[in-house]
Amino acid sequence: MPPVLEPVVPLSARRRPVPRWLRRTTGPLLLLVLWQVSSATGVLPSDILASPGTIAGTASDLLQDGTLPHAMLVSVQRVLIGLLIGGVVGVALALISGLSRLGEDLVDASVQMLRSIPWVGMIPLFIIWMGIGEAPKIALIALGVTFHLYLNVYAGIRGVDAQLIEAGTALGLGRWGLIRHVVLPGALPGAMTGLRYSLATAWLALVFGETINADDGIGFLLNRAREFFQTDVIVVCLIVYAALGLLADFIVRTLERLLLQWRPNFTGK
Repeated sequence: MPPVLEPVVPLSARRRPVPRWLRRTTGPLLLLVLWQVSSATGVLPSDILASPGTIAGTASDLLQDGTLPHAMLVSVQRVLIGLLIGGVVGVALALISGLSRLGEDLVDASVQMLRSIPWVGMIPLFIIWMGIGEAPKIALIALGVTFHLYLNVYAGIRGVDAQLIEAGTALGLGRWGLIRHVVLPGALPGAMTGLRYSLATAWLALVFGETINADDGIGFLLNRAREFFQTDVIVVCLIVYAALGLLADFIVRTLERLLLQWRPNFTGK
């Protein structure tokens, strides 16, 4: 009988690929184990950094007594109000400057000048103007959000392909028709990028804003823990900041997938 030929299977094809989620979690898990071992053996003293077990217990206590949920609710409310105000102002200024040369001449230079001022340095003036209540905290967040959205929306408007404008004009679209059907959809990717930057800036501004005589919020817990050297509470607050930031970024990325389905993306190889 003639020999039976078997197909040659590459060695790489015989190996079962490691799931990507497992590869992505390996590094953080190893770091967490190293952290716990260092704390248990005394290499990392608790007054320098609490152990993961202690931090988990502290987080559980703060959740059960309602301290952490209330602080998160207050901080998220501040971010949302500041994001709304800054978003409306930033997008409005970008539309005025991006859609009109006259608007650009009147708006862009002033915005660029104000953008060069560190917004954190505005805290003393905000306190003088608005007191030490909620207003300066929200104003600080709104200020940081405004510039990111302005720059990205403005760049998105001015980055629309001129050939699309010509095609829309040839199809009989007027000025407002071009703006609605060509310019604004073309500027949407830039606007979503600006929103992602704005959310990151909003959480950063919140950290600074909640140092202004705050009596609630995550920043208040953070500052109080610093005074009493409670490293476990400090780490819990930092983890909450990171988790809320990741959640906000996930929401924006989901919006991008829904609103920008027409745009092909490179996802890596």
